[in-house]
Amino acid sequence: MGGGGDGDFTVTISRKGVVVAESPPREERLRLSNLDLLLPVQVGVLLCYKNPRLGFPNLTFESVVDGLKRSLAKALVPYYALAGEIVTNSLGDPELLCNNYGVEFAQAYADVELKDLNFYDLDQHFINKLTPTIDRGVLGVQVTGLKCGGWVVSILVDHRVADGYSINMFLASWANMAQSKPISTPPNFNRSLVSPSRSIDNSHVSLFSKLPPNAPKIIHTNQYVNRLYYVTADQLYQLQAIASNNSSNNDASRRTKLESFSAFLWKKIGESSLSEDSTSKLGIFVDGRTRICCKDEDGSIASMNNYFGNLLTIATSEIRVSELNSQPLHSVANAIHEKITEANNEHFLGFIEWVERHRPDPSLTRLFLEGGAVAWTFSVSSGLRFSMGEVNFGWGGSIIGSCYFQHNGGYQYVMPMHSAVTNGDWIVYMRLLQQQLEFLEIEAPNVFRPLTSNYLGL
Repeated sequence: MGGGGDGDFTVTISRKGVVVAESPPREERLRLSNLDLLLPVQVGVLLCYKNPRLGFPNLTFESVVDGLKRSLAKALVPYYALAGEIVTNSLGDPELLCNNYGVEFAQAYADVELKDLNFYDLDQHFINKLTPTIDRGVLGVQVTGLKCGGWVVSILVDHRVADGYSINMFLASWANMAQSKPISTPPNFNRSLVSPSRSIDNSHVSLFSKLPPNAPKIIHTNQYVNRLYYVTADQLYQLQAIASNNSSNNDASRRTKLESFSAFLWKKIGESSLSEDSTSKLGIFVDGRTRICCKDEDGSIASMNNYFGNLLTIATSEIRVSELNSQPLHSVANAIHEKITEANNEHFLGFIEWVERHRPDPSLTRLFLEGGAVAWTFSVSSGLRFSMGEVNFGWGGSIIGSCYFQHNGGYQYVMPMHSAVTNGDWIVYMRLLQQQLEFLEIEAPNVFRPLTSNYLGL
């Protein structure tokens, strides 16, 4: 499955260095919020580009790399936090030292054509081959030239510094800088906007109040794999219609495509379970930027749209597998919708307070990422508002953009994003158990279609 071939290839790193901000900012220490501290992992983004044969006759891979470095140095002026590094303060807490250490940047070459990459099985051709590492800073970049004249741009970010929304802000601004345009969104690093500041009834934190802070560590012995699928617009519309019980577009009971898809995937994973007596738990990451209401120091309402950092919680749904399998799709989708609706302003503020009360217990990270005593069956984070699938540094947009994880952690993760090649389709990144994905491909092949070079028009 996947690209045009399953053969191996060689990747040669030709140059490694550090890109610093063009105008070094004043050194400062940036406090990591309670929400930042829940995510001590690294998350990456993959961007693939065709050879732009028309319109750029003098373009070479060297000129592409030089242009990316120059524009990155410019983008790091407003996004100076990404040129810093995580250090420990006098209290033993991690914080971000904005010292313009820089971004670790690798230039590489792979003796393979873009069409022959396995876009379906990221573990075979992408992860740990076409992806960077971070030795000291919080952001790494690798640009890999290919035999066909195309290239792959991959980044790796310390998740404690940025969530997906923040990474998307940065990529859009970096691309604008490469085209001599103003940055798309000036970032706001003001962590006081999400600081614990008032006493809130812990009952608001219904998604987490039942989870003990000393949850036992979960031992993972199964094989997690990273795959990319595409889901057609027609399939998404059909799932939405069924999950909405055929409600009209303006009906309040109509579910979103994300809710519908998540419900369908959850039921299918439930069908693959060996034990109907077990508990299945779904987590939906919810972005607080449109849900939380914060005030600036002068008391005015602060806009959170340009907040750079982590502003996420998880809407949790938990049910016995037997009940999950017996419920119709629209009932499961309704339950998911209700949990997402609960993640309002009071929930976010209460959640921040709840984390503050239990710091520095390391179990908090396991609760957030793995689910605690009852592990997440999987968690879903929507990338449908992101533009990663069409990042244009001046030589044409990417044909695909996707997040990825390259660690061995036990959490299972799904992120849908809009397809850059077919309007209405989704590209879906899935990090699940191998046997679960094999079950999905057999039982729902019309929905979960392995991403191929043919689909991408290569």
